[in-house]
Amino acid sequence: MQIAHPDPGPLARDLDVLAGQVAFDRARIVELGCGRAELTRALATRFPDARITALEVDRVQHAHNLGIGDLPNVVFGYGGAEAIPLPDAAVDVVLMAKSLHHVPVGAMDAALREIARVLVPGGLAAFSEPVYAGEFNAVMSIFHDEREVREAAFAALQRAVAGGTFELVAETFHTALRQYADCEDFERRMIGVTHTEHRLSAAQLAAVRERFGRSMTPAGACFHQPMRIDVLRRRSGAA
Repeated sequence: MQIAHPDPGPLARDLDVLAGQVAFDRARIVELGCGRAELTRALATRFPDARITALEVDRVQHAHNLGIGDLPNVVFGYGGAEAIPLPDAAVDVVLMAKSLHHVPVGAMDAALREIARVLVPGGLAAFSEPVYAGEFNAVMSIFHDEREVREAAFAALQRAVAGGTFELVAETFHTALRQYADCEDFERRMIGVTHTEHRLSAAQLAAVRERFGRSMTPAGACFHQPMRIDVLRRRSGAA
């Protein structure tokens, strides 16, 4: 397993990469850390016969998600990876998209044990995580540097494989496209998130705007974010 790769991989959407590695159709899926439910919507629309439980720990965002009424194959719930409110062996697939590194570092191993608990034997857990590289990362790290938590998340995955709870099925790298109309759009979507309180100094905000401005064009700002996807299989007998 590698935390990064010198070749950032092809430009692709997370779901397109995941769909080539995980059988989502007709699966019982739990998505942990669904956020604004953007991936949830794409997954539910593309695989209408899948049954999806989408969990979020940010109560403000969860309240918004409960207002979504046009996804009949999705149930939104409140909860995190450390204590998944589902019975043993309840799902075929667990999905964490850019969310494992948001689990408190001290709880990451427990979260992976919980994921193994709710998976059927042989079930798959897919983790999409940003690679600590690229211009988007350079902008974000001015006020929210995630190097340590991303390294901790990767180390937790390694331990889960080395300890025999999971086996590695696939590890792939690709590049995701992130687009913003302008810096105000970026500040609203990335600095103004409800799951984390970002308090930027005047100097930090100025630095963010300057660095972001380097990517601005008449059509907006476009970033290529390197990503890593690890797909693990729950071993029989693991809990």
